[in-house]
Amino acid sequence: MFDIGRVVMKIAGRDAGKLGVVIEVLDDSHVLVDGAVRRRKISVKHIEPTSKTVEIKKGAAHVEVLKALGLKAKKKGTKTRKDKGAKPAKVRKVKPKKEEPKKKVSKEKKEVKKVEAKNE
Repeated sequence: MFDIGRVVMKIAGRDAGKLGVVIEVLDDSHVLVDGAVRRRKISVKHIEPTSKTVEIKKGAAHVEVLKALGLKAKKKGTKTRKDKGAKPAKVRKVKPKKEEPKKKVSKEKKEVKKVEAKNE
């Protein structure tokens, strides 16, 4: 039922509703799937076979699988948000630090300091 090259639809998980291709049959209940889904080991309970098949070899590379499905691969180093001309991130205004209030010195201490200064 799940042979290499069989196009399947993921019916559970984050990639639900996306197409993939069986790359390798691991055991009776697990297969390796790649394509529009993330390349990973998947339980056969979480995929549904379609009537389509594609010609690929066992363990084919991601790019080969995408070509067989007729999809384009994302280029490495794709444009980031900054490159696309999107709004720049919000700049936060930094408030200047408040100066610490000067410590109040009592009159008595001032007088003691003056007397000590004279004695020296």
